Amino acid sequence: MGGTEHLTVRREGATLVLTLNRPEARNALSLPMLVGLYDGWTEADEDDTIRSIVLTGAGGAFCAGMDLKALAGDGMAGPQYRDRLTADPDLHWKAMLRHHRPRKPVIAAVEGPCVAGGTEILQGTDIRVAGASATFGLFEVRRALFPIGGSTVRLQRQIPRTHALEMLLTGRPYSAEEAARIGLIGHVVPDGTALAEALEIAERINACGPLAVEAVKASVYESAELTETDGLAAELARGRPVFDTADAREGARAFTEKRPPVYKRA
Repeated sequence: MGGTEHLTVRREGATLVLTLNRPEARNALSLPMLVGLYDGWTEADEDDTIRSIVLTGAGGAFCAGMDLKALAGDGMAGPQYRDRLTADPDLHWKAMLRHHRPRKPVIAAVEGPCVAGGTEILQGTDIRVAGASATFGLFEVRRALFPIGGSTVRLQRQIPRTHALEMLLTGRPYSAEEAARIGLIGHVVPDGTALAEALEIAERINACGPLAVEAVKASVYESAELTETDGLAAELARGRPVFDTADAREGARAFTEKRPPVYKRA
């Protein structure tokens, strides 16, 4: 199990919990954090005992975006990680889920600020829970910057375009309640309980057939940009093999025998 000075990793049963851990900077993105995130996604993909991932932040914040001091040329902590970025110049985008999608479901547990790069990472997660005082927004235009983490492409596909354009072009903050109303997040819970709620959702996912869960997630994203006809064909290609697995037979037996199923990814 990995982790860095700015990214902690722990297990909660079959859930891998990744915590952005730079609270003194409201978990602003750093090179050690990005390397830790990338390694966390990789670990989840490669370890079949992991069935879900929860992404959260330490110290009452999710992520305040990129470290602007580093962007201004003041450097970024963790020079020992620069060889990783040199070896894979795309690593930071994969870490931010810009064009990398883990096989396992990713649940965001948000408290406090989730802005700029934080909102960009959020768009790469699958299920989103936020404390009532959480805030969201893409502030880049206010600083004459561009939200290059994928937001001009993905946001309009996740929420209505009028809301996406307002968020992108005004750079204003959004409350958790408003973020839920426009569909950016799915759950608003009392402050301090987002992680607990996310772990409960993860446990419900973990109780399901892992091969089925991964195939369903893949099908949803794969078919999103297809025509309905092509999407339905892709769904069959993804779904039919699931019915031939030992897990599917175990699910049927457990249902008829009125007992909890025991899935083995087979």
